[in-house]
Amino acid sequence: MKLDQAHLTELLRDSLPTDDSLFVVSLTVSDAIRPKVTVTLDGEQGVGIDECAQVSRRLARRIDEQYGEDASYTLEVTSPGADQPLRDPRQYTRHVGRSLNLKLADGTEKTGTLEAVEAEGIQLAEVVKEKSKKKTLPAALVPFQDIQEARVVISFK
Repeated sequence: MKLDQAHLTELLRDSLPTDDSLFVVSLTVSDAIRPKVTVTLDGEQGVGIDECAQVSRRLARRIDEQYGEDASYTLEVTSPGADQPLRDPRQYTRHVGRSLNLKLADGTEKTGTLEAVEAEGIQLAEVVKEKSKKKTLPAALVPFQDIQEARVVISFK
């Protein structure tokens, strides 16, 4: 039995809450004898374990209906960890005020405070080193298409 990723994406979409409080960050299917379906969900307010469990139950029921109850697979529905990169523009909203590390498409890197999220990109107040001091530049727009990878800088202050 081969699980079709496009079909699973459709089933997943039907398994999400109707209030658009959650969105799909990623869906992967391993190419193993017993495939593992891994779904990563997020929401503008984050996502809790109860929400993951509810989506998991709904999706498993839909997979069983479509592929038969004898289908052999493993299903994992999770939220992105703190160390995971931001993949969807909607993930940035709840990190306003936090420090981000960006890897840009041109190969450069920027670190700074996420000041705002706009339709076309983010406003980042970049921190640069001048001699032995750190200086914060005024916030500037970084378009989403220029961001290759964005990670929240975790600090324990």
